[in-house]
Amino acid sequence: MKNIFIIILFILVAFVSCEEPPAEKPKHLIKENQMIDMMVDVHLAQATYNNRHRQDSLLTQTTATDFYYSVLDKYNVPDSVFEKSFIYYASNPKKFEKMYREVTNKLNEMQQEFSDTPKEQIQLNEKAKR
Repeated sequence: MKNIFIIILFILVAFVSCEEPPAEKPKHLIKENQMIDMMVDVHLAQATYNNRHRQDSLLTQTTATDFYYSVLDKYNVPDSVFEKSFIYYASNPKKFEKMYREVTNKLNEMQQEFSDTPKEQIQLNEKAKR
């Protein structure tokens, strides 16, 4: 009997949660195209941090949060605006999935461009930056 009550409660919660409207549109909403670009940059920043922070002496004192805030600084967007916009877009799964497909496509294009660049050219570019 107790199991039936738990199952009914679970089904009821699942049904009600599907009926909730998306999050309220924030007053300062980042436009969809800019949000996509920012999410691309957040992924690139996270990947850079994960791959380089232990290897590069300049990055050993940084945190993943520093990289995140560098993206926000690049776009001149406060973290509260980014977070509210992210929550708003994520509350509409179909739209958010479409946006994330665009993010993935852009990242894949960048990866393809990078992999097409001759290794010697990459090494020259890295030496020039130092």
